[in-house]
Amino acid sequence: MASIEKIIDKMRNQPRGISYSEAAKVLIYYGYELKRKRGSHRIYGDPHGNVFVLKEEDPLKISYIKEMLDRLIED
Repeated sequence: MASIEKIIDKMRNQPRGISYSEAAKVLIYYGYELKRKRGSHRIYGDPHGNVFVLKEEDPLKISYIKEMLDRLIED
């Protein structure tokens, strides 16, 4: 899926410009699904019980992007 690869490259090279929707696409690609909405936070979970919380804001804070790269992609 080319668009996911482009988003991941953008996460690595320009982490300040990532939107919530781009990050959500990456989480869904890696098997996460939206479990709960609470205020401005969205909670995603995978079948193994791993949980990832994102704040719905544009652009996302770099700490969310770094955590996504560490936990999902850079395994």
